[in-house]
Amino acid sequence: MTVTPLSYQSGFGNEFATEALPGALPQGRNSPQRAPYDLYPELISGTAFTAPRTVNRRSWLYRCRPSVVAGRYRAYARPWWRSGAGAGAGGPVAPEPLRWHPFPIPDEPLDFIDGLRTLVANGDVEMQTGMAAHVYLANRSMQGRALVNADGEMLLVPQQGRLFITTELGVLDVKPGEIVVVPRGIVFKVDLPDGPSRGYVCENYGAFFRLPELGPIGSNGLANARDFQTPVAAYERGEVSYELVKKFGGALWSAPMSHSPFNVVAWHGNLAPYKYDTANFMTIGSISHDHPDPSIFTVLTSPSDTPGTANCDFVIFPPRWLVAEDTFRPPWYHRNLMSEFMGLVYGQYDAKPEGFKPGGASLHNCMVPHGPDTEAFEKASQAELQPHKLEHTLAFMFESRWRFVPTDYALTGGALDTNYAECWQGLAQRFKEI
Repeated sequence: MTVTPLSYQSGFGNEFATEALPGALPQGRNSPQRAPYDLYPELISGTAFTAPRTVNRRSWLYRCRPSVVAGRYRAYARPWWRSGAGAGAGGPVAPEPLRWHPFPIPDEPLDFIDGLRTLVANGDVEMQTGMAAHVYLANRSMQGRALVNADGEMLLVPQQGRLFITTELGVLDVKPGEIVVVPRGIVFKVDLPDGPSRGYVCENYGAFFRLPELGPIGSNGLANARDFQTPVAAYERGEVSYELVKKFGGALWSAPMSHSPFNVVAWHGNLAPYKYDTANFMTIGSISHDHPDPSIFTVLTSPSDTPGTANCDFVIFPPRWLVAEDTFRPPWYHRNLMSEFMGLVYGQYDAKPEGFKPGGASLHNCMVPHGPDTEAFEKASQAELQPHKLEHTLAFMFESRWRFVPTDYALTGGALDTNYAECWQGLAQRFKEI
């Protein structure tokens, strides 16, 4: 599959306006008696009508046929995609660290929908709290199928192979090192231009992702708004039938469509998919002493009803300079209120140089101790503290205030590293009383 360079609009949460045909976007009103080209105006609201203007998200779409034109929905069997804290394997969750080897891509034909595997989840889709962390293991494009998630927005982190994502509002080409967010309720499909593909997904049931406040950092830093890219309007020509798969209330449903859902000729608003290249992240770190809290690596945050305590944070650990003096430079040993699900896109993670591999994952739940393995501790404790750059590395974290519950697939699917705890057993007693 050949992908031609695409055009994008720049900015985060902007009021965008775009049309694939000249004059397709009505001027001066959203719903004229007859829209240009006899298109159907359709509003999609990502927040309540009365949400404050600063957080209100909605877009007006002008399409060849409205979304309501679809067949009857039938249940779609999909045992590997689970939702909420009830998705777990059953029984109490042990307060232990977990780690997974890279997840193999099966030989059976799987597109993005059928290749999704839920690893951990928390919260409740009906209460619009919490999130789930999945992997996708796909080896074919979505052929004549489209997906819409009514339960939450989806943050995709490719690890192997590009994703060519067609949405109602336009097209995005996303490579490893970039991420893409598809808002709740937006229809999309995924093609695989590089063949078999693997990556991670955060399904966010809570408040939509936004940029974190910068506070004393000032007006610039971390992920800057200008580096986010939103697609321009594009529509699929011709009468093409589709199967529309919808996630709704934690279950999957399927309906036939006699036309393409990607028939939006123009749109305007601030509810739209977007992508971001993590290479543009402006890393902030210590230039004196002590490893800072990982919150300084936050790209996007989904707030909860408790200020400063996120429903979900998306955090990255990109290439960066280490220059702190008289400092143990990797992350310190810690127990957190927040629960941490981690993945590795490429390279090595400095606190786990051996067992944590690209395409794998780890889980450190609320108050579960974790930190550098024995090798990382010994090396960092004795290293000559010269300026050093961590290069060709990208790890990330989905962090949540809610405890994650592992699924049956996570515990019995074959990728669980049952020897994970061994990486700390070499940390011997060093204390000597004088």
